[in-house]
Amino acid sequence: MDRHFTEISRRAVLAGTATLLSAPMVLGARRATAKSDSVTMCNYGGSYQDATVKAVYDPFTQETGIKVNIVPFPGLDKIKAMQLTGNVELDVWSGSGQDTASGSKRGFWESLDPALFDVQDMVIEPKSDYVAYEAYIQGMAWDPAKYGQGKHPTTFAEFFDMKKFPGRRVVRKLPSMLEAALLGDGVAPKDIYPLDLNRAFRALDRIKSNTVWAQTNPQQTSWLQTGEADFGNCYANRVKATAEPGGGVPLAFSFEQNIIGDGCLAILKGAPNKENAIKLVAYYLRPEVQARLYNLIALTPVSKKAARMLSPEMRKWRPDPNNPNNLFIDNDYWADNYDAVNRRFLEWLLT
Repeated sequence: MDRHFTEISRRAVLAGTATLLSAPMVLGARRATAKSDSVTMCNYGGSYQDATVKAVYDPFTQETGIKVNIVPFPGLDKIKAMQLTGNVELDVWSGSGQDTASGSKRGFWESLDPALFDVQDMVIEPKSDYVAYEAYIQGMAWDPAKYGQGKHPTTFAEFFDMKKFPGRRVVRKLPSMLEAALLGDGVAPKDIYPLDLNRAFRALDRIKSNTVWAQTNPQQTSWLQTGEADFGNCYANRVKATAEPGGGVPLAFSFEQNIIGDGCLAILKGAPNKENAIKLVAYYLRPEVQARLYNLIALTPVSKKAARMLSPEMRKWRPDPNNPNNLFIDNDYWADNYDAVNRRFLEWLLT
């Protein structure tokens, strides 16, 4: 299994992460306060945030005395507004590789000293201004009590087949649905990039009238549990959480075909608590911290040592990187094209 994650990360690196383009500091941005006893970081809410508090934030506070304040994921537009106004209210960004790479190209992040990390232990090396800390998995999800074998989609082509699998779909309101649309239209993973946007939007048109668009990750699984949607393109860790105590209606997840990407950390330029942010980012990449976190949620650590410390149950939730149906997200593409593609996606939603 460790070999599998090494392969996942190797291929994710081959898919690319953005090249740093330097940008000037925003005038008026607030500087770090040396005696601050707090740091502010964004998170995604739900079971993911609960696990992060338990495995990372609370132990970090106990060790350092630095309190971690949590704010909802802001998106790059809000980060841009903070940079332009100099009113930087967030210290540590946590986001997908494609969003983070795009932010890097725009010059949003502080440089990171590679000495902060044990690079030899990391299967994805840190970039000049951001670092990958986990790999996430998207795939088909459904309520197995309602939809037995053969009654639900297991691949993206089936997800987009409204005749064979009628019902309401739930997906995130994000332009990253375009990769899923192309997979659903029969494009091979190796041919996804550069995105054929016209073809992707035609594929999305087929399911648009039967789709509910979630604003947050917890909404996706919640709407499947309540029956507001029948099938979802969801994250594996969110689905696994439904089978745990207090998780509500247990959902199922398919590893027949997955989209795999990396989650990254960065420190905002002008972060008011920069020194504390540096400490928190470095803490995240410690093997023992990664092992604690990813024994709670179905994501894959970047630390090689942490991967070997995962329980047998959690290892079951790691996809086969040799599956030719899987797609590894190309962060380079999104770094170069995020603004234009996102603009077109938002316009399409309004039509």
